[in-house]
Amino acid sequence: MKPMLPTLKSTLPSNGNWAFEIKYDGFRAMLEWNEKNLYLWSRNEVDLLPQFPEIKEFLLSQREKIKDYLPITLDGELVILENPNKANFGQLQIRGRMRSKERILEKAYLRPARYLVFDLLKIKGNSMMNIPFMDRKSKLQTIFEQMNFPLRPSNGEPELLQLVPFEKKLDVILEKAFTFDSEGIVAKLLESKWEIGKRTETWVKIKNWKKVSCFITAFDSNNGYYHIGVFDKDNIIPLGLFLFSISPDQKQALNQVIKENAYENNKGLLKIHPSICIEVQYLEWYEESLREPHFHRFRFDLSPEDCTYEQFILNRTAIPKEIEITHPDKPLWENEISKLDFVCYMRKVSPLMLPFLKNRSLTVIRFPHGIFDEPFYQKNCPDYAPSFIETFRHEGIEYIVCNDLRTLMWLANQLAIEFHIPFHVNKSKFVSEIVFDLDPPSRNEFRLAVKAALMMKEIFDQLDLISFVKTSGNKGLQIYLPLPEETYSWEETRAFTEFIAQFLITKEPNLFTIERLKKHRNNRLYIDFVQHAEGKTIIAPYSMRGNKEALVATPLYWEEIHEGLNPELFTLESVLQRINEIECPFASFFETKKIQPFDPVLQFLKKQH
Repeated sequence: MKPMLPTLKSTLPSNGNWAFEIKYDGFRAMLEWNEKNLYLWSRNEVDLLPQFPEIKEFLLSQREKIKDYLPITLDGELVILENPNKANFGQLQIRGRMRSKERILEKAYLRPARYLVFDLLKIKGNSMMNIPFMDRKSKLQTIFEQMNFPLRPSNGEPELLQLVPFEKKLDVILEKAFTFDSEGIVAKLLESKWEIGKRTETWVKIKNWKKVSCFITAFDSNNGYYHIGVFDKDNIIPLGLFLFSISPDQKQALNQVIKENAYENNKGLLKIHPSICIEVQYLEWYEESLREPHFHRFRFDLSPEDCTYEQFILNRTAIPKEIEITHPDKPLWENEISKLDFVCYMRKVSPLMLPFLKNRSLTVIRFPHGIFDEPFYQKNCPDYAPSFIETFRHEGIEYIVCNDLRTLMWLANQLAIEFHIPFHVNKSKFVSEIVFDLDPPSRNEFRLAVKAALMMKEIFDQLDLISFVKTSGNKGLQIYLPLPEETYSWEETRAFTEFIAQFLITKEPNLFTIERLKKHRNNRLYIDFVQHAEGKTIIAPYSMRGNKEALVATPLYWEEIHEGLNPELFTLESVLQRINEIECPFASFFETKKIQPFDPVLQFLKKQH
């Protein structure tokens, strides 16, 4: 069955009864499930389940739950999530091209795909296609609630069938799509019916286009494609090719100019010196080329020298319009990492980092001249901060609260490189998470942190506690136990942290210590449980550190914790690569809060006293 398709527009409708959904960049697919068979049909009517066995395995495990709804047909998108509102199409394409069953199973385990459902076409064998969209969506949500499936996309939920929710406020969905760098937005008329194979005006989509100012370097008369590039100092960086969205009149005039000014004709490829500036819109930069490039307009107001690689990077980073990035070429680290590199990193990790900063009083360490000069701590919000910066006053200090992308990118432009957060949210007297800071004497003794972490993991597993681990971005490891909000006091968590620390020291007194004075530690690993207290802070996940290697406080999988682990591997560049290739190890952190079985452990400890 061919899917119903939305019509591409340049703007979304602002009048009428519309629902707005995030558009995910994946494979459009329809799930057809009856008593005997299970299929996930692509747009070309190919069953995708053999290529994505994790989806089939999950669905079959839920058969008992869903049997009363069969036969059922769902419409949705098969994706690999980068964050809750953005799919990683590149990784999905790699999965789609795989042929080795062993490799497919390996990838399915490391980074499972998810089937995001946005419509209900059939239930109990009865067609829903002629029922209004709003009623179909309402019934679909009821089914998901009854089956206890996620009501919104999430990397952190183990269920691989997830609902795509809708938003009725256009400004809310626009901000979400920008913040999370989503592919686009789909607007659906509440009264719309589902029409087989039709491209309809009752569903409208816009894409989250990025724009680049560039110049034409060549025209291929064999296929009609234009080659484009930008300057990086004196070198021309090719950006790829475009063909679409240029009108016949514009194309004719442009081709004539190119033919008259070409300095070389190589079998129909006419090359010209940089002179014709244009603006091209595209979806993303993928495999050293623009994805879905379209001509947007001529830029007669620009010279080729204005079309720079630096400006291309800034524009593709999608900085909020309120933020102007100053001195992007300023060097921050000796290994040629510039302010632009740092800003781009912060924008990329923002969907992963912001949840940990939300509603917390922030302490930052700013490096106005990079690591080449003295940094300084900043707790008070400066007078010159823009009006959109939220603050929270506590004990005479006006702390910045980083609840949105604008604030994060403003801080990045201020060269706030280190982000330190407390263990609780503002206005709360309760602990949000327990964190153990494992601090070896130096990186040469990092193996001590590994040993302590693995011993802790064994204890926590025996207690059925769910734990997470990250590098400190310096020389140690930090172990996290998420807790339900507004539940446990500092006194209660202190009893637990002290118990664990004392247990480890009893087991390995020559390796571990709780001695605060460094001169008395005798080259042992310091288990810092005292630091886990009200008013204290810890480096935030994904925050960079102001050390010479440009290291990152990096969330890891427990499987990565072994004696050969090297903390110096987790740099700005390698963490960006990790984000692209594997799922965030802290993806289920906040979901874990709801199910963390800490109460039985606490009751046991109370009985011991």
